[in-house]
Amino acid sequence: MNKFIALLSFMLLVSCADSSVMQPFDKSQKPAEVTIKGYSKPDIIQLRLNGTPVSINGNTSYTNKIETQLNFVLDEGETDRLAIYNNETGAEVAHYNITYDNINDYKTLNFFNLPGIFLQASAVKPQVNLGKVGFEFIFPNLGEYSGTKLSGLKGVLKRENGVVLAEFDHIGKKNFTEVKIYNYFSNTVPVYLELYQPGTSTPYTGSEIIKVKIKQDMGANLIVLQERMENGALTVKGEIDVADYL
Repeated sequence: MNKFIALLSFMLLVSCADSSVMQPFDKSQKPAEVTIKGYSKPDIIQLRLNGTPVSINGNTSYTNKIETQLNFVLDEGETDRLAIYNNETGAEVAHYNITYDNINDYKTLNFFNLPGIFLQASAVKPQVNLGKVGFEFIFPNLGEYSGTKLSGLKGVLKRENGVVLAEFDHIGKKNFTEVKIYNYFSNTVPVYLELYQPGTSTPYTGSEIIKVKIKQDMGANLIVLQERMENGALTVKGEIDVADYL
């Protein structure tokens, strides 16, 4: 009888040990802290985290300046989806897949939702003295139609007569350039931005020089460049001025 009890106890002990081995350990976790600094005009938008609307100051839809901070926990292997929607139409404007491994890429999320473009970038209107003109540029869709693999271009800003007003060594896809300032001379005469491969006088498309006609306003101009196809030909427009929204 004692031998039977001893054998039974041993079997139970082995069974419990095997059971504990089979149980998975708790998944690793990371705290996620996402600071959102956005702007939308005229559209009213809504942020949703995993489908749930984000409340900002008691509102679940917002326009103009949008600032908040999201705090949540990410399990290893988990993906949390942060999306931006047009509140009126329900159409998705943009989304971000946030994971345990890439959370450091989303510490701060900057965006501008403007007519005809969604821009993932930060922008600060620079101080430009009276009687001066300041320009900054960004080229978010560089390569979309031209097919170029370049991450940035050289830009030369000129008057219509060819006089150089400013040069930009690197007009990139993700950040505005540093501001370049010159003396204001007319509210009716446009200026032209010529685009070249970095550090060269070679047109960025490799053939004809592309000139972007740009309206200059006194003070700061934060211009978004956009590749487009018009009548089968590549063109670049500079019609959106983020400074108008700041």
